[in-house]
Amino acid sequence: MRRPRFHQTERRRIDVRIARSAEAVATRRQSVQPRRVGVLIARDEGDPEGQKQASALLRGLDMLGWSRGRNLEVDIRWQNSEPAKRLALAGELIGRNPDVLVVNSTGYVQAAKQLTSTIPIVFVAVADPVAQGFVQSLARPGGPK
Repeated sequence: MRRPRFHQTERRRIDVRIARSAEAVATRRQSVQPRRVGVLIARDEGDPEGQKQASALLRGLDMLGWSRGRNLEVDIRWQNSEPAKRLALAGELIGRNPDVLVVNSTGYVQAAKQLTSTIPIVFVAVADPVAQGFVQSLARPGGPK
């Protein structure tokens, strides 16, 4: 008994479908824009503690599947010695339209909140954020609407 021949025309159709499907998946993966994180560190760039903080943030993001160059862009601004520059640095990062801001000082939270009410601000090393009016409460901090 002879097996029915699989026509070359049908084989080409299947090959074309597979190629188109692969191309669609690749295009979708390429078209996904990386997320952008703006980071304001209230230390000078050469400060070892500031470097540790930045490295810890990047490692934590990487552990969660967010890697620089793959699906994440990270813009870091360093500045500790001139408080007057905080507003300008915060404005520079906000102008790059990040998905979230990460800050490590009260001064940077104040500057960021002064400039945006739509970009989420994640902060550390801020004493009593409720009393300072940065959040509604620790249990329900609120955020951009």
